Amino acid sequence: MKKSPQIILLILGGTLFVISFIGMNIYGYKTFYIEEKIVPSNDYRYHFALVSEEIDNEYWRLIEQGAREAAAKHNIYLEYVGPLKADNDQLLKLIDRMVSVKVDGIITQGVEGKRFVDLVQKSVERGIPILTVDTDVKSSARKAYVGTDNFYAGQLAGETVINNTTGEQYVGIVTGRFDSINQQERLEGFKEAIQTTGRIHIVGMQESNITQIGAAQATYSLLREHPSITVLVGLSALDGIGMVEGLQEIAPNKDVYMTAFDILPETLALIRKGEINATIAQYPKEMGFEAIEVMIQLQQHSLLENEIFTRTIVVEKENSDTFLREDDR
Repeated sequence: MKKSPQIILLILGGTLFVISFIGMNIYGYKTFYIEEKIVPSNDYRYHFALVSEEIDNEYWRLIEQGAREAAAKHNIYLEYVGPLKADNDQLLKLIDRMVSVKVDGIITQGVEGKRFVDLVQKSVERGIPILTVDTDVKSSARKAYVGTDNFYAGQLAGETVINNTTGEQYVGIVTGRFDSINQQERLEGFKEAIQTTGRIHIVGMQESNITQIGAAQATYSLLREHPSITVLVGLSALDGIGMVEGLQEIAPNKDVYMTAFDILPETLALIRKGEINATIAQYPKEMGFEAIEVMIQLQQHSLLENEIFTRTIVVEKENSDTFLREDDR
């Protein structure tokens, strides 16, 4: 008995629906990751969300670690979410999701552009304060920023080059992401610092996409295009490690002064070996801890000071062995 065209269409339509539904769920899982947690009960004081730039980025895991310590101290339920890979579009979708489920507060990286500004406004209008960490967007209605003074950090990077080199210097910059506000601020701080001398010149810049292999490829490209480079400066956490790899690949015997960012164990090891000359140390655990403390205050009242800067220092070989690493505090 032949099936009618209507039944065949219904079967085909149903099959397509099931395939599309499965595909949508697989795509959603692969695009961003939300850690499975027990649904918060009424025993918790507040429910906060920490939305990271990239879920398994070592730097963001340190921010999470500090935030969890403060959350445990104050009986706060903390939800940690983020894209599997750095993606502003997915980051904004996750913030919107946290607004929709009506958490008590959101801690996240600032994202340049109208979408973020509008999303923050939507959150605040619904009584959910947003606090930025790591990267600020001052034009938004965010209630406060907790983190590094990125312009000052860039100035410190510039000062390491000024103080530890002589004569004409040609600088290659490796930056995590061109569209990252904190990277832009660090670059501006670096430029201002080197303006005090006329002998240091930026000749090129490449993006690493905040990955070690990306930083190695960026370094390779910079040195191939600008063989005059005598200084390499990395503006995000994995750039220093990648710069060493890239230099070893294209010019292992070339004498290049290197300034990196952050104090990952691999970076400190390379400083002790003399392969990286200096790094600008941030305190991500401190950012996470302080962000929870500030968010608790925001549940009760507005803040008089809405920029809370955490520590930033220069680490070199001379102080690397005694430097108190973030994960040893």
